[in-house]
This record gives sequence, structure tokens and C-alpha cells, in this order.
Amino acid sequence: MRFDYDTSYRDGKRLLRYPSQWLSYGLLLALALAVPWLLPKYYVGELTYLYILAIASLGLMVLSGYTGQVSLGHSAFVAVGAYAHAWCLAQGLPFGLSIVLATGISALVGLAVGLPAIRVSGLYLAMVTLAFAILIEHVLGRWKSVTGGFNGLPVGDPVVFGFDLSGLKSFYYLCLAGLVLVLVLLVNLLRGQTGRAFVGVRDSEAAAASLGIWVSGHKVLAFVISAAVTGFAGALLAHHVRHLTPEGFNLLLSLELVLMVTIGGLGSLRGAVLGAFLIGMVPPFISQVKPMLGDRIAKQFGLEIFFFGLILAFFVLFEPKGLNGRWLKIKAFFQTFPLYRKDVFKRGKSYMKSERYR
Repeated sequence: MRFDYDTSYRDGKRLLRYPSQWLSYGLLLALALAVPWLLPKYYVGELTYLYILAIASLGLMVLSGYTGQVSLGHSAFVAVGAYAHAWCLAQGLPFGLSIVLATGISALVGLAVGLPAIRVSGLYLAMVTLAFAILIEHVLGRWKSVTGGFNGLPVGDPVVFGFDLSGLKSFYYLCLAGLVLVLVLLVNLLRGQTGRAFVGVRDSEAAAASLGIWVSGHKVLAFVISAAVTGFAGALLAHHVRHLTPEGFNLLLSLELVLMVTIGGLGSLRGAVLGAFLIGMVPPFISQVKPMLGDRIAKQFGLEIFFFGLILAFFVLFEPKGLNGRWLKIKAFFQTFPLYRKDVFKRGKSYMKSERYR
């Protein structure tokens, strides 16, 4: 059993405080680096795609998990980042500058959406973001001079300092580095003053305003950061698919991102990554299981959506805190064995919640 005691001011600010944490995360990183040399090419490509989904899930987690703003239109930010990056590459810009510009353009679009969207909340905010996603999909199909319309837009190869990173292994390491970079930046951001303000706005806007937190400003800031991270994921996704079409950024992608943060556990960056890995593995799993289901079931339309709904219902009923909550219980079990008690994670009842502060 381990008891957490701070012996200095710096102890509370360290990301990894104990040797066991350094060892576990070091082994995880070493395993991720060794994957291209251990697994077949198919699984390396699938893991690369899961890393990209994890980055997009982290972007949505900043908005929904830390500030409580519901978004059903994050596929639009993925599309903006992907098309902006592909267009910049087509104009002859280098890879590094192009991906930075794509991330910045996505952030500006997030600012444009966030400014009017903060006037509403809950279901109304979900409808606003959903309408925005539908609008972006139509714009991508009609703006042929930039996006190529429904014929699609080819994506140039990622070349950095003369090295072509479009190969399977090199692109895998590129996406892994992007995921680690985004994780480190978000962890440091959300552990600071901005992250605490986000959580305060999520838990109670009235209490946050009474403490001097600029509620509207932090809501817009969450939109900007979320859109930037999601746009960065879209830029990487452009190289993964290599040919962009509007159909690849439909509402199903938005629903998948919502499922990732919900199943992973709202308010947890670890949960966003775990949720992305689980939901991202559903389509390959279905393709492997289909031959065993028979022609009558395998040919049914919407089988993938059915599995998504089944997974969501399972977690809502049996594990509301998501994969991160389950991980915390498993971790607590081994740390406190044999003194572990289930009542430690028992949820208390909520009797009243008011958000009026006018």
C-alpha cells in the first residue's frame, strides 16, 4: 500500500512522482516504439489510425469533458484541418508550416463557432454544432476550386528536411510523436490555472462567475483549443487516407468522437485515449466477425452503429465513469489490497443544481 505525502512544493507539480510511474510509462513508450518491428503491417496501419483518432478525441475532451459543452459537430474541425493542410501542401508550402497553418485555421474556425455558440448550452448547443457540421460537409462538396468537390482532393506526401515520411513505419512514428506532444501539452495546460477554470465552468457556472472566472471567455477558449487539436488530427488523417472526400467527414465521425469521450470517461485525458482505442477497434472487429454471423445478419445495414449503441448502453448501465473509472478501480484494488472497498467509488446523490447567475 502506498500513501501520497508531499515533502516539498515541487512534489505536487510533478507529472510522474514515483519510480513505478516512470517505469510503467517508459515500458509503454518502449512498446509503442517497438510495434512496427513486432507486428504485421496491417496492425501497424490500424494503430496509426488509432493514434490519429486519439488526438481528435483529446480535442473533444477539452470541450466536453472539461468545460461541459456538448458538441456533435467535431467532424467539421477534422475536415477543416485535413483540407487546409492538403491545400497548403498543394500550394508548395513545406510540411511543418502547412500543418501549423492547418491547426491555426481550425482554431480560427473554432473561434468563429464558439463566439455565437456560447449563448446557448445543452441540447441547443448540440444542435448548433450539428448544423455547423452539416454546413461544412456541404461547403466541401460545393467549393470545387479549393476542395475538389465530390471528386476529392489528393494529399501530398509528408516531407520533412528532405525525408519522406509517407512510409508505413515513418508515418507511424510521426503520429505517435504527435499524440505524445498533444498529451504533454494538454496535461500541462489542464493542470494549471486554465484547466482549473475549465473545471469550474463545467461544474457550476454560477460558482465560477462568483469566484471571478470569466465564464464566456473560457468557454470560447475551450472551443479554440479543442478545434486546434482536432484540426491537427485532421491534418494527420489527410496523409493516412491520402485522398480527401466530403463523405469521409460525415456525422458518423462526430458520433464516434462523442462515444470516445463518453465511454472513455468525461474529464480524463487518459479516458479519451482509451475510448478512442476501443471505438476505433470496433469496425475492424466487425469485419472479422461478419463471416461468422451468416449472410442474413452480415448484410444488414447499420451493423456498425448497432455495435456502437450496444457498447454505449453497456457502459451507461454498468460503468458510468467509463474506461478511466474502471482503470482507477483496478489500480486502487492493487494499491490497497487487501483493504480495498467498493464503497470508495460509490457515487453520492445530487439533490440540486442551479446555473443561474444573473
